[in-house]
Amino acid sequence: MHKLRSSSVATLANVFTRLSSRSKSTGERPSAPLGSRILNNHDDIFKHNIWDHIQWTEEDKENARRKAEENSSIQIPLREQGKFDTEARQYWDKFYEMHQNKFFKDRKWLFLEFPELLPSGRTKTTSRFVGDQQAAQLTGSNTDAETGHQQHNNPTHHHRNTDTCNHQESCRGAALEKDEAAIQTTTFPGQHASFRILEVGCGVGNSVFPILNTIKDMDAFVYCCDFSPCAIQLVKDHPDYDESVCHAFVHDICEELASFPFPPQSLDVILAVFVFSSIHPDRLQGIVNRLSRHLKPGGIFLFRDYGRHDFSQLRFKKGRCLSENFYTRGDGTCVYFFTKEEVHDLFSSAGLEEVQNLEDKRLQVNRGKKVSMLRVYMQSKYRKLYPPS
Repeated sequence: MHKLRSSSVATLANVFTRLSSRSKSTGERPSAPLGSRILNNHDDIFKHNIWDHIQWTEEDKENARRKAEENSSIQIPLREQGKFDTEARQYWDKFYEMHQNKFFKDRKWLFLEFPELLPSGRTKTTSRFVGDQQAAQLTGSNTDAETGHQQHNNPTHHHRNTDTCNHQESCRGAALEKDEAAIQTTTFPGQHASFRILEVGCGVGNSVFPILNTIKDMDAFVYCCDFSPCAIQLVKDHPDYDESVCHAFVHDICEELASFPFPPQSLDVILAVFVFSSIHPDRLQGIVNRLSRHLKPGGIFLFRDYGRHDFSQLRFKKGRCLSENFYTRGDGTCVYFFTKEEVHDLFSSAGLEEVQNLEDKRLQVNRGKKVSMLRVYMQSKYRKLYPPS
């Protein structure tokens, strides 16, 4: 049995303290679902770059609908569309060859919105998160000590009978012990870690390295894959890349028969941030089905991507639309814009249980040019159920 190292609780405390103090000192969004910076006075609009929880007017909704209808009125002919799917790897490889690791910023917000990325005191032989009560005190959040999830994020949370809970916990612990025993008979990178994360579509590591720098000394391991060989090489060349805690590999999640370097039911977390939108929507259900098989019972799938009628969708010109709400950019890369209902159907059809499924509407401001943009993102969390006892 490989237990969490003794420094983990102190490390976890330092993480939350650092995140909290950073929010206070830099004016970044606080540790709350989708942020808490509310625009109450329109005269204050240019005081910050981002405003959270923006309420759209009926005029905003109609303008967005009209623009999307207009820019999708002329679609790329079907005979020309195939290359954007079959040559997607080449398009993204060229993108990373051109921009290297300078296009996207590191996602330092990850642990504010996805605290599930932290091991939180989890050990191999129990499904309880023994460090969650300390984490709740550090963040001041209303955290469920059993699941590690903030209760106000879970629309399906109910109080349950204590005897039933104890029985379920016993079954869960037994299931995890059985899974871990099976895993230990197979040799693979990260085999001995008690907490394993996979990021799909990792690009050049803008999520990977913030995660690695936060969870080191926590007996955790990170897998990251991308179908761009250039992107994966840039990850491996990064000074913070460490093969003892991370395994980067080239992998196309659209390939049905492509294998992963770890067995089924071995992952605690799967992270997909702005990756599914780049894939043809007809492929997504199969992708989520296959990925979900690698989650442990109780493991969680974390998702963030573009939402329907985001500013980036509305600014497309005519002739860039491939199909409804699916577009190609000038460099050949593609982007789809989701609704809450589509996201829910995608994950629930794979047998996962909704923990969170939110539409994140923000106002992004260019203070220099005095321009504002309505942004829409989807942020979701879906958990793999435990087998029936």
